Amino acid sequence: MNNTHFKYELFFELSPDLLCIAGYDGYFKKVNAAVSNLLGYTMEELYARPINDFVFCADKRSTQQVRNELTKSKPLFHFQNRYVKKNGEIVWLSWTSHPVESDQLVFAIAKDITHSKRLEADRNALLTRMTNTNEDLKQLTYTTSHDLRSPVNNLLVVLDLLDISKINDQEASELIRIVKLSGEYLKETLDNYVDALSEKHEKLATKEEVDLDISLNKVLLSISSLIETSKATINTDFSKLDKITFNNAYMESVFLNLLTNAIKYARPDRLPEISIKSEKVNGRNHVIFADNGMGFDMEKVKDKIFGLHQKFHNNIDSKGIGLYLVHNHITSLAGKISVESKVNEGAKFTMSFKD
Repeated sequence: MNNTHFKYELFFELSPDLLCIAGYDGYFKKVNAAVSNLLGYTMEELYARPINDFVFCADKRSTQQVRNELTKSKPLFHFQNRYVKKNGEIVWLSWTSHPVESDQLVFAIAKDITHSKRLEADRNALLTRMTNTNEDLKQLTYTTSHDLRSPVNNLLVVLDLLDISKINDQEASELIRIVKLSGEYLKETLDNYVDALSEKHEKLATKEEVDLDISLNKVLLSISSLIETSKATINTDFSKLDKITFNNAYMESVFLNLLTNAIKYARPDRLPEISIKSEKVNGRNHVIFADNGMGFDMEKVKDKIFGLHQKFHNNIDSKGIGLYLVHNHITSLAGKISVESKVNEGAKFTMSFKD
C-alpha cells in the first residue's frame, strides 16, 4: 500500500503539467513542483495566499465566477486565464477541473499555453497589418487608375481631332492609328479597373444569371481594335449551354483577361486562333477557352500559374495579374478552373460553375 502511494506521489511530482488540489475556500491544498517552477513562488508562498492573488487582475472576476460554478459540482473544461509570475511576467494557463463535493476539494490540471497565445497574437497582428496594407493597395490602385483616365481621355480627344486623311506620309498615318488603338485599349482597361474596384467597395459580388453570348460580345466590342490589329480568329459555340449562374461583371473580366492574354502571347509565326464553347458535364456547367498561342511548360509552372505577379513569358508589358484575377473571380463564387497546356501548343482553360 505504501509502495502504491509512493508511485502516485512520484507521478504527481514528475508531471510536466500543473497539477493542483484546491479547497472550496479558495486556497491551494496541494500543488506539484511544476506549479512552483512556472510561477516562481515557493510551496509555502503558494499555500499561504488565496489562489486569486496569483491571477492576473483582468481575469480575477471571470476566474471567481467559474470557481463558484465548481462549488456547485459542475466540472470545468479548457478554461483559460492568466497568472502573474513572481517576477511580474504573465502566463496563460488552460484548466480542466473536477470538483468533489464530499471532500470540498477541486482536482485540476493546467497546461501552459503562453507560447500558442503569443503565436495567435502574432498571427492576428500580421493579419491586421496585411488587411490594412491590402486596403491601402486597393485605394492606391483605385486612385492611380482613376487619375490616369484624364490624361488618356485628353490624348484620345487630341487624336480624334487629327484628320489622318490629310496626312500624306503613310508611315506617320499608320503610327497615329496604332497610338489611337492603344489609347482606346488603355482607356477601356482603366475603366474596367475603376468600375471593378468601385463595385467591390460598395458590395460583394452576387450570383446572377449570366448570358454567355451577351457577356462575350460586350468584351469583344470593347477590344475590337485589338482584335482587328492582331487579326485574331475567335470561334464560339454556346449552343449546348447559353446561360450560367455566376456574376456578369466577373464573367466579363474573365473573358477580357483570357482574350487579351491569348492575343498578347500568340506565337509570332501564326495568327491567334481562339475557341470558346460551353457544355454541361456531370451536373456542372463548363466554359472552355482554348488558344493556339505560346502555351506553358506545366512541369515548371505547376500551381504558380494563377499566382499574383507570376510571369511565364518575357513580354515587356506582362504584369502577372490577368490569370490571378480570372482564378480569383471564379473561385470566389465556388467555381473551379483547370489548365492544360504545352509549350508552343496553346492552352486550354476549363472553367466549372455550379447551377
